[in-house]
Amino acid sequence: MSTLTLNSNFKKIAVCGSNSSSSLDTLGIAENIGSEIAKHNGVLLCGGMGGVMEAASRGAKMFNGVTVGILPGDTESESNKYIDIHIPTSLGKLRNFFVVSLADVVIGIAGGWGTLSELSLAMNLNKPVILIRNTGGVVDWLYSNQNLSLGSTFHVADNAKDAIILAFSND
Repeated sequence: MSTLTLNSNFKKIAVCGSNSSSSLDTLGIAENIGSEIAKHNGVLLCGGMGGVMEAASRGAKMFNGVTVGILPGDTESESNKYIDIHIPTSLGKLRNFFVVSLADVVIGIAGGWGTLSELSLAMNLNKPVILIRNTGGVVDWLYSNQNLSLGSTFHVADNAKDAIILAFSND
């Protein structure tokens, strides 16, 4: 049986966020995150679909970054056009585990239930988690309710550059 591994010489950053439409500001932040990951020679991991995932992938491709889409279905055709490496899983939302387990760091931008599951899994796996404040969705809910006894911590950034500084300093 073979295992899926990605070269450990490159930092693998998972970007988690909604597949559905987000505000232009939120998509701009996601695109900037992708650009910064590429500028730092990181590998962008995501669910490979639209919305935040597509914006981050587009940003990475602007700077010749490598993008990996871990897809919920069984075909590459559901991925966005900025994905270099397509990994169809046929697992639906269960693929969220692989998105975060393969990552060195997980960045959350806005999002809904799928994003919440990814962030929860990442925290359970003791992965560094960075939330981009004021992007909406479950990310802002988590930030606003950080006084809950979650037993796990996360970092908060106000913009893409701050998030990337945290992501690449967290070795």
